[in-house]
This record gives sequence, structure tokens and C-alpha cells, in this order.
Amino acid sequence: MDDFCNSSMRFFADQQLCYADILPPHEVRARIQVAVLNFLKILNSPNPAISNLPLVNRKLSNSRVSQGMFTDVSWIFLSHSFCTRSLTRANASKAFIRVWKVMEMCLQILLQEKRVTQRELFYKLLCDSPDYFSSQLQVNRTIQDVVALLRCSRYSLGIMASSRGLVAGRLLLQEPNQEVVDCSACGSSGYTISGDLHLLENLLMKTDARYIIVVEKHAIFQRLAEDRIFNHIPSILITAKGYPDIATRFLLHRMNWAFPDLPILALVDWNPAGLAILCTYKFGSIGMGLEAYKYACNVMWLGLRGDDLQLIPEQSLAPLKPRDLQIAKSLISSKILQENYREELALMVERGQRAEIEALFFHGYDYLGKFIEKKIVQGNYI
Repeated sequence: MDDFCNSSMRFFADQQLCYADILPPHEVRARIQVAVLNFLKILNSPNPAISNLPLVNRKLSNSRVSQGMFTDVSWIFLSHSFCTRSLTRANASKAFIRVWKVMEMCLQILLQEKRVTQRELFYKLLCDSPDYFSSQLQVNRTIQDVVALLRCSRYSLGIMASSRGLVAGRLLLQEPNQEVVDCSACGSSGYTISGDLHLLENLLMKTDARYIIVVEKHAIFQRLAEDRIFNHIPSILITAKGYPDIATRFLLHRMNWAFPDLPILALVDWNPAGLAILCTYKFGSIGMGLEAYKYACNVMWLGLRGDDLQLIPEQSLAPLKPRDLQIAKSLISSKILQENYREELALMVERGQRAEIEALFFHGYDYLGKFIEKKIVQGNYI
């Protein structure tokens, strides 16, 4: 166990933080082969034993927050605390085997120079190993186990991000050897963000925008794009249609680096889920702690916030749901939440209410653009 753990740790033995990066296929293949050789070494030793797999612990208790020294960007990372997948424990033996099954499949994908989605991988594993894979969730968790063991990103394993994201507004995009796409001419449907991170990495981007506006909801994104708000407020609109997927976060991160002077402003519901979505863009997520640093951006909270409730009719406010309270409890216990965000969250819990962006339509369907413009002019974002 110690030999295997020490060998696994040599990948980043000189690092204080645990993280996963995008690596070339040959290095990922080498790491898989090292893991296999270490496992065989243990089995062939004079006192053979079934090894545990030492995986970086992806629980809240193992998370830390890195404060940027030269930028405003902070992000979540995981420290050197381990959990295990063991063949000798009944409740973990299948999870132990799943790790090897997924690594085997990823090695085949890399050797064939292919890329697959998590959904494609699930059906392949379901057919090949039905005794071990019966749900998409099992595959998703096992992929994160492999990331935690090999310390490389999912993309490096040949697994593409499934993207729900859209972008619209004052942004010109050009894929290699393709024509330029004007995102302001894509209508209310916007430009679909690819799940191919390599393609996103190589996009050429130009803009004359002054702001990037992250929109929680697809319907609100469509309304703003339909109203062409980016003509009144020179801006780029981006949405992941709810909780952000990797590809949308990756593109936002790229835009943040390409256009460092553009403030990134988030428009989310006034409820714990809306704040959790904002924090995912801003800091990354615990579950993806090894990759979170790759997608963190200095996102600021435009609205809705507590001081906007005066604009919303009382009958439009809804009571917090049990799920809201669960999210609020998790956020409050987190080390990432800054004080003014904690105050907003405390107000939600104290009032026991939530407000959705759509409630602003009480003032007319064209009011949302005026609301955003006023807040930006006043610098009313945190």
C-alpha cells in the first residue's frame, strides 16, 4: 500500500497542492502503465496483498481556497488527504474494479486517438461490464476517481465535456481553418459552445465589449439576446442553462484571460442555488477540486440581490424549499464564501424566501435590460 501510494505521489511529489492538468496522450498512457505495473508488483511481491487505490479525497473537509497573490482570482483546491477504493471491503470492491475498467477503456480511447462523451463511455461500459456499471452516476464518479489517481484532467483521458453552453453578443470567434463567427448575429439561440476543450483552447477571439454577463437561465439569456442588450450595453452574454458545465466554464476562463479588463458580472436568481452557481463560476467546485483551478474567474454578483427585492411584488416571492436550505447549509460551512455573500445568504434564510429573475418582468418585458444597465452604470455589483 505504502509503495503504491508513494509511487502515485511521485507525479507531483514537489507540489503542495493536489491538482490535475491537461496532459498529452503519451504522458497519460505512461501514468496508466505505471499504475498497472505498481499493482502487479504488489501482487508478485514475496508477501502478496491486494492493494488499496489511494485517491485524493474530494470531500468538503479536504478543500482549501487559494487566494490569488497578483490577481483577484481565487479557487478551490484539494490538499494531500486520501481516501481509498479497496478490493477487500465489500462496500468498495466494485468501485475498486470500476477504476481499472475505466482506465482500461481510457487507454484504448487514447491509443485509437479518439474522444468520447461520458454518455458514450457509459454505454460502452454498460455493454462490456454490466455487473459493474449500471448507471451514468457510477461512470461519472469513477472518472473522477481516475482523475484523482492519475492527476490528469478528464479531457486528457480522452473524455469530452458535454456542453449545454451558449454565447451571444459582441464576440468574434474563429475555429482553426474555419470562417469567423459573429456571435451578435446568432439570434436568440446564440452560438453553441463545443465540448471539445482542445478546440476551445485554440479559438481566436476578438471583442469590443466592455462587460461579460454570465446568465444563470436559458430563458433569460434568450430574452437578453432577443432584445440585443449587447447593443445598448457593449457586452458578451454566456449561459450554461443552469449549473455550469466544464466547457462553458473553460470558455469563460479563456475569455477572462484573453480580455482581462472586462468585468464578469453574474445574473442569477436570489436563492441559494443561484449563489451556488455563481460560486462555481467564481471558485470552481469541490467535486472537481483537482481541476477547479483551470476554470476559476473573478465573477462578480450583479443581481438579483437583497437590495433588488423592493422591485419585486410580494406575491412573486416563493418560500425556500428543503433543497434550498440544504444548499444554504453547505455554502455557509464553506470556506470560500466572502462576507457580503454570507450576508445575502443569511438574509435569504432569515426571510425564508426566494426570488427569480423573471419576477422583474412585472415592470414589462423590456425592463430587464434597463435593470442591468442601471446597476452597471452605478457600479452596483459585488
